[in-house]
Amino acid sequence: MSDDSNVAAEFLGRTLPFSELPADVLARTAAQCAVDFFPSGSVLLSRGQKAPDDVYVIQSGAVKIFLADDAGVETLADFRGEGGVVGVLSAVRGGPAHLSAAAVEDTFVFRLPAQVFRDLLATQPAMARYFLKNFSESYVAKAFAELRRRRLPPRAESSLPLFAVRVGDAVRRAPVTLPASADIRRAAEVMAEEGVGSILAVDAQGGVAGIVTDKDLRYKVVAQGLNYNWPVSEVMSAPVRTVPAEQDCFEALLSMMKHQIHHLAVEQGGRVTGVITSHDLMVLQGRSPFGLFSEIERERGFDGLYQLAAKVPLVIRPLVEEGARAGSVGRMIALLNEALLDRILSLLQEELGPPPAPFSWLLLGSEGRREQTFRTDQDNALVYKPPEGAAGGAEAAALARDYFLNFGRAAITHLKRCGFPPCPFGIMASEPRCNRSATDWDAFFRRIIAAPEPEQVMEATIFFDMRAGFGFLELGESVKEAACRAAAANEVFLGFMARDCLRARPPLSFFRGFLVEKNGEHKNTLDIKERGILPFVDFARLMALKLGAVESNTLSRLALARDAGLVSTGLHADLSQAFEFLSQVRLVHQLRLMEQGRQPDNHVDPASLSELERRTLKEAFGLVGAMQSLVREEFHLPG
Repeated sequence: MSDDSNVAAEFLGRTLPFSELPADVLARTAAQCAVDFFPSGSVLLSRGQKAPDDVYVIQSGAVKIFLADDAGVETLADFRGEGGVVGVLSAVRGGPAHLSAAAVEDTFVFRLPAQVFRDLLATQPAMARYFLKNFSESYVAKAFAELRRRRLPPRAESSLPLFAVRVGDAVRRAPVTLPASADIRRAAEVMAEEGVGSILAVDAQGGVAGIVTDKDLRYKVVAQGLNYNWPVSEVMSAPVRTVPAEQDCFEALLSMMKHQIHHLAVEQGGRVTGVITSHDLMVLQGRSPFGLFSEIERERGFDGLYQLAAKVPLVIRPLVEEGARAGSVGRMIALLNEALLDRILSLLQEELGPPPAPFSWLLLGSEGRREQTFRTDQDNALVYKPPEGAAGGAEAAALARDYFLNFGRAAITHLKRCGFPPCPFGIMASEPRCNRSATDWDAFFRRIIAAPEPEQVMEATIFFDMRAGFGFLELGESVKEAACRAAAANEVFLGFMARDCLRARPPLSFFRGFLVEKNGEHKNTLDIKERGILPFVDFARLMALKLGAVESNTLSRLALARDAGLVSTGLHADLSQAFEFLSQVRLVHQLRLMEQGRQPDNHVDPASLSELERRTLKEAFGLVGAMQSLVREEFHLPG
């Protein structure tokens, strides 16, 4: 090989996606490369003119990609530095260049003949995925795997990952069935004979009518002294919750925790093929979130809840190791945190006495969106039904107000003891502005929607992520539904929210390097929450409000926008992948800090990431511009 070929092979061998090529293909590709030099200001491509029959791989320097109008005014499209590739579109489609490209500093490139490049696209799937899809699922998946492998030290292999096992593969035997008309005594005998903890009750046509568990026999039959000759149908639970056989076991675990059940019927091809239990999943995984969930449910004291809250990271870490994406982990953390909240608020009602009116505890921000991590400030509120009738109206209203404010303040104190930091902006149920009657909440939303002010709109965004988490859930949901309908009907208010979306600036420099803190405690880091994740959250919220939708989860909101035609299928896929990856970087970063005995934060050092992780991060940040362009177009805002 020539000197140029050796240099090219070494460089391409550490530059994506060429580094994915087989060794022999990489060597042949490098042999076709020629080194070239472009002084600062020289042109590589001119829009509208025939492009050179080469693709340029930047070895050093930087190139701007731009569009110039007839007056010579440039609109910048991109900057590419070391490892960037220029001329791909022209090489693939042929014809004139669609954009112009010029060196902004002295730049060395490898020239790769366009035909060689096209052959690589045709014969090497890794190359095609990389260049022909903006945010390649393949490379994002590799970046996820690299995050998990590089940044979390391995633990002992004592269990199987819930993400690697399908529910159908975890079923140990065919289901044990019994006619629903059979008596309870016979059901107990069959369970003992078969050595199982549950049986499926079937109707005359053979369909599953319900399920009877050993717990049902203990609590519904023995404890209540029921007649053993009664039919099974009197004590069975119906309908039976099912899970598809092809679903992974993690989703089955989430379903059990969400519905507070221990058995799921496994369905395949329209028929039930088995039953999977919480015990099966605990044995499969080892340290199980379900076990912690059950401990929290059984706890009867505040001090015990404080201790159990500290165990949440211990059961979450294995999920991240096993391949859980941030979205799934966020749902699991939300379930565990809500179990803690449920016990705290239930114990408080016993301590303070029954509430004077129906109420709902509202979860806001990341809690409301089910996108929690290990560093989640308290963002919550409370709504209660105003006392009815004129008799003692003022006194009853004052009594309710005082009770719920005291209730909110006590709850916030206990949540703080569980490790949830107070909101620095005071968005908590301990504050009067976040602890109101339903009438006052409706008036609050009507006021800010009818006459929006920039600062009020910015503060109100967190309330549109609300979700009822305890108490009379329908009360909280009705407040949100009314607010979302009012927002969708007011174009002026939506315009204010749209302009707020345009304030975000991704942490990328002029040359697509990372913009990091220059000094202070977080020197050389970037705030991945503020600069990366929140622009996606704000965009998804805006699209959902335009549709009048009450959904609060970011990925679900993006899916609604796609289904309504507000976002193209391709952009939706890119945004979802990018949001998940940004969230994953944050999650793994926080978990690593906790394992080092440090407080979790959102400040990530790009230098600690691999080349693949940094590239994926840049691609994710780059999508902020695509979202903002869509917002400008949809809401008729100037550029």
